[in-house]
Amino acid sequence: MNAIVQLMHEETVRLDRDQLEVLYVQLGPVGADKLVNHALEELAVALARVQKQHSAGRIDEVRVGVKNMVAIAQQIGMTTLARVARDVLDLINTGDGAAYCATMARMGRIGESSLKAVWDLQDVHG
Repeated sequence: MNAIVQLMHEETVRLDRDQLEVLYVQLGPVGADKLVNHALEELAVALARVQKQHSAGRIDEVRVGVKNMVAIAQQIGMTTLARVARDVLDLINTGDGAAYCATMARMGRIGESSLKAVWDLQDVHG
């Protein structure tokens, strides 16, 4: 058998549009856009940093970065990303390296999809 199969991981991300709407009501369109844009930038940087730290085996730094990602994701309504990031935190100390690595990979995919979903949603608001 010489066939190589590549699995395509496509997952639906959930955004809490109500949370985003609260931000827009509380802060106004300009303030909410600033907050969300800043949060998206922070998440993109944090996601890349956490993946690099994971590859380097720096678990304590991964833990700190993922906790930060959970807080930011919750603030702007990225419910799926926040949940999967909490799963990563739960798995860090279990000793189940396969589950931890798989969930880290899933967090990366969902993080990228979540960032795109919020950017697309902002285009609708903007």
